[in-house]
Amino acid sequence: MKKAILILLVLCLLPLPLTAGAEQVLNVYNWGEYIDKQVITDFEKEFGVRVNYSVYDSNETMYTKLMSGASYDVIIPSDYMIERLIREGLLQPIDKNVVTNLGCLCEGVLNMEYDPDNTYSVPYLWQTVGIVYDTTRISPEEMEEQGFSAFLNPDYKGHVYMYDSERDAFMVALKALGYSANTSDMNELNAAYEWLRNMDKAVRPSYVTDEVIDAMANGEKWMALVYSGDAAYILSENEDMGYCTPKEGTNVAIDAMVIPANASNPELANIFINYILEYETSLMISTEVGYASSNAQVLAELSGEGGDYEGNDAYLPRSGYSLDEIYHDIPEELRSQYSSMWIKVKLHE
Repeated sequence: MKKAILILLVLCLLPLPLTAGAEQVLNVYNWGEYIDKQVITDFEKEFGVRVNYSVYDSNETMYTKLMSGASYDVIIPSDYMIERLIREGLLQPIDKNVVTNLGCLCEGVLNMEYDPDNTYSVPYLWQTVGIVYDTTRISPEEMEEQGFSAFLNPDYKGHVYMYDSERDAFMVALKALGYSANTSDMNELNAAYEWLRNMDKAVRPSYVTDEVIDAMANGEKWMALVYSGDAAYILSENEDMGYCTPKEGTNVAIDAMVIPANASNPELANIFINYILEYETSLMISTEVGYASSNAQVLAELSGEGGDYEGNDAYLPRSGYSLDEIYHDIPEELRSQYSSMWIKVKLHE
């Protein structure tokens, strides 16, 4: 009897991974095509829970859904959106007693200005914005020399994709002009607007989003503005494609896992975040989607000798380059300016 009582006491003192009771549900909201689906299945089996997994196509779409009152347990926004969510009090702190795998994070995603101590966010995947180009049409030397100015080259007219993202398009123009991607100076923004109008006239780009991935893998255009993770896939599918991270500097973007303030199951959310950081899970995700892992071991393995992305110029983001920047959140009136000017560019006005 004493032995049985002792066993019961020990069991009561052990931390339970999940609250007992009815089936637990985790609501995850992520970018499209941004996970290995087996990860979700494995998590459900290991923890005996169900995951509702839904996707969005932009930070702004996610933000609008969140502001409408929708409740998610884990969302995966980009750096500047995390900055806004923190400022507006829409996130709750990460439970570092549960998320114990933070030590596996690589140097390139640490100490970010928007959340320097990772109080609210845990890096998921990261990337740069750059140019994928057909090396049979444009030589590597020519592309490196031109950088973002390649989008003004009339020789490429009709053979260019521009990613349909106002923030990324203005980043290209601002960097080409020698300005910060985070400027709030209207003279600089107007100069960037004129640069983009000139681009539209010079190369008549097709404005696209995710369809650029298969299109460039199939060699349908000579060059395209893309995210490095998508570029890594394109390069792996088409040996004629190269990747350029422009010398003028570019955006380094970090997508991170956060827990909304109105999450219904933060306990399970923290467990999920810790699970994503594990070596095997991180390896599955980064291998599948082509974006750089936040896990240092996985990043080194996939980009190193014998790795799936060995020799792939797009997989490993440039780190420590002084002209590269993360995006910061900008005021609402400035966001409206971006939107209206970008619409005019695409309307050829």
